[in-house]
Amino acid sequence: MKNLSICLIILLTAVYGCSELGVSKSDSAVSAGAGTGGSMARFTVAGNTLYLVSSTTLRAYDVSNSKNPTPGKETKLGFGVETIFPYRGNLFIGTQTGLIIYDATREGDPRFLSRYNHVMSCDPVVVQGDLAYVTLRSGTACRNITNTNVLDIIDVSNLAAPRILKSVPMLNPHGLGVDGNVLFVCEGDSGLKMFDLNNPTDPKLLQHITDVRSYDVIPSRDVLIVTGKDGIYQYSYADRKELKLLSKLPIDPIL
Repeated sequence: MKNLSICLIILLTAVYGCSELGVSKSDSAVSAGAGTGGSMARFTVAGNTLYLVSSTTLRAYDVSNSKNPTPGKETKLGFGVETIFPYRGNLFIGTQTGLIIYDATREGDPRFLSRYNHVMSCDPVVVQGDLAYVTLRSGTACRNITNTNVLDIIDVSNLAAPRILKSVPMLNPHGLGVDGNVLFVCEGDSGLKMFDLNNPTDPKLLQHITDVRSYDVIPSRDVLIVTGKDGIYQYSYADRKELKLLSKLPIDPIL
């Protein structure tokens, strides 16, 4: 039982690298990719390079020899760095003040492309196609003095000049995930939402589940893994209209 508890703690930390208040509990997280990793992950692997974000830096490690990872380039990012999400050879880095985009096509040598600034807030991000979906939420650790709780939709078709297209009001959004024509947004203590993305710039709410305290999600192959304060949930979204609970693995809350 003790080993199981330790494994669960590692999994929860991996899937959502930021805590309830937006402060990292760990610099380690599962690899984040479109539909396969949590939006609050703090490291990812691209090719033979492991990229790890701390609160101020992006660090590259050569993992071509998996038994002997070699530290590589360290890039200063500023303060309040929270998450990293890779997509199509680029790194999308969420910070408390904005979204930073790096070109990661050169192994271990990321190159700055642009920064999109927003109000100071907690900021996980996922990307699909030419759009980035970013949640901003209030929280004392994120110093969101404007009490902003929104889903921002950002056009990243020109990586050098991202621009906001729309802000959708939310309750207290945390992690999020996207898979084709569906978008999932965790609302913390206020539940879990599923949106229709047939129009990717105009999400339509399909379902709001209020009895789960959700913090991050991993959508993959019609199964949604949800991390919450009291456990790990699995939902089916096969019909794209309604989430159906498959299982729940209860855990004691991590304080």
